[in-house]
Amino acid sequence: MFIAIQPLIRAYILGYIDGCPQPQTPLTLSNATLQTTLSARNLTRSFGNRLIIHDLTLELKRGEVVGLLGHNGAGKSTTLQMLTGCLLPDNGEIDICGISLRKNPTLAKSHIGYLPESPPLYRELCVDEYLTFAARLRGMKPDTIGDALIQVMHRCGLESVRKKMISTLSKGYQQRVGIAQAIIHHPAVIVLDEPTVGLDPTQIRDIRSLIRELGDTSSVILSTHLLGEVESICNRVEIMQQGRLIYGDSSARMRRYEQASGFTISLRHPPALDELENIAGVSSVTQISPTEFRILHAADAHPGSLLLSLAAERGWQLEQLTPLHATLEEVFVRITGDEAHGSENLSGAKP
Repeated sequence: MFIAIQPLIRAYILGYIDGCPQPQTPLTLSNATLQTTLSARNLTRSFGNRLIIHDLTLELKRGEVVGLLGHNGAGKSTTLQMLTGCLLPDNGEIDICGISLRKNPTLAKSHIGYLPESPPLYRELCVDEYLTFAARLRGMKPDTIGDALIQVMHRCGLESVRKKMISTLSKGYQQRVGIAQAIIHHPAVIVLDEPTVGLDPTQIRDIRSLIRELGDTSSVILSTHLLGEVESICNRVEIMQQGRLIYGDSSARMRRYEQASGFTISLRHPPALDELENIAGVSSVTQISPTEFRILHAADAHPGSLLLSLAAERGWQLEQLTPLHATLEEVFVRITGDEAHGSENLSGAKP
């Protein structure tokens, strides 16, 4: 039965492509030169009596790749669905390139490319048929689609499979097709929901490289719970917890969130502990092992150079000095833990 139905579905979709009407007013990206490409203000959303998204405000600028971090159930996918017009907020406003998504949804959505967590693929079509279909749905003129197909196939690495049925492709290639349909019309805002979930390491590397490239010309926001992904490709981080944005800052500053100033040292012939504690600028010393110490100091103090001089002068034989760096995982746990315990003074936190 499936074999008999499949060609009918394919014929129906292809027929729809041929009959797809062109918009009376061609969709343009005239507003896409604006610095702020997405502005969401005071969004709320409930399901039944349960408030899922709480007064969310978010702005996206051209050239940014923003990672939306959070535990499962934090509200990331619901937020992205609202930002793309797939789900109406109960309250609040969203502008895409200065166009109200509520008042002018067709024009606003013409500036958006969206890849949901499950790519919206017609598995009965081959790759170029599906992308042609996607281009027509986006309102692209027939005489521009050919060049757009060539470009998007190249960017997403799909040239070798363009004539293959989507149902025969690996998950990695299907994900590439999903990204291709989201960017074929050169949108100003690209929204990706868990773009590397379920991919193998090689596929993840390729997709991340593509996302970095997209960030050169468009604004990109992606949801993920993979902190390595944020560190690899995002220049800004927003953290969600229980439907609220609780932290927003650059990924570089996130790594320094409440970070202690200090270093660990390894000395072959260490002195007495109080001798290390008496070095100018040192606030505390903790012995980790017989030859290894954790030394903390004030942010404006720099006792490292003095310690190097003393080690050489007094024969301590310094073997290693390593600055303290918290991992993103440690920072994420610290931020979400602070919020869970009622902390209201997060550096970079959203009100």
